[in-house]
Amino acid sequence: MSKTTLFDLDGKIAFVSGASRGIGEAIAKLLAQQGAHVIVSSRKIEGCQAVADAIVAEGGKATPVACHIGEMEQIQAVFAQIREQFGRLDILVNNAATNPQFCHVLDTDVSAFQKTVDVNIRGYFYMSIEAGKLMREHGGGSIINVASINGVTPGNFQGIYSITKGAVINMTKAFAKECAQFGIRCNALLPGLTDTKFASALVKNDSILQMALQHIPLNRVAQPSEMAGAVLYLASDASSYTTGVSLNVDGGYLA
Repeated sequence: MSKTTLFDLDGKIAFVSGASRGIGEAIAKLLAQQGAHVIVSSRKIEGCQAVADAIVAEGGKATPVACHIGEMEQIQAVFAQIREQFGRLDILVNNAATNPQFCHVLDTDVSAFQKTVDVNIRGYFYMSIEAGKLMREHGGGSIINVASINGVTPGNFQGIYSITKGAVINMTKAFAKECAQFGIRCNALLPGLTDTKFASALVKNDSILQMALQHIPLNRVAQPSEMAGAVLYLASDASSYTTGVSLNVDGGYLA
């Protein structure tokens, strides 16, 4: 009996934003292990280069590209580069996100509000548009938006972040409905509490952590690598009839 090729990504071009660390890094490395040429992206080229080097050292294919998805000009520039260098894009993972303020919703600062919306909503939206146009030209592709369980049930003191993640869940459905005719699937990953620098305010504070664990049936924090398998499913032919879905990977939190 031969092994399944459902999860093979040989010959695919994948773009992962926020890939210099945490969940994005884990996703980039797994997609590369499965044969994709991964464009490793985040705001600073040094972090991208380190992850790309690690992928290449293991025999994979990777290209580091700096892109701040909160800046429209940078999105346009990176897709011009993708068109020129690769001529196609098969997989987009919108993972870069920001959460600059941890405070009561009534104390939300307008600059923190704008920054969060610019990256988490506008950034995902226009990255998906540019990727979608490329995918439409080549018969389809897969867009995966990393949202959050906070998009379903808002996190305490994470008001505007939670609101943007709720928007990402609805955005995923909008792209899924309108782009299916082009062979483009769009799905969302909803991570639960994961041990990353991004979540360090929650994970490193023992009293907050113990409170959080009471609501997680698996009773532990996730590792970034535990998010990557779900993304591989959504990126590969294993999910060929899956679109518009929000996949909870949360240790049972939303149950």
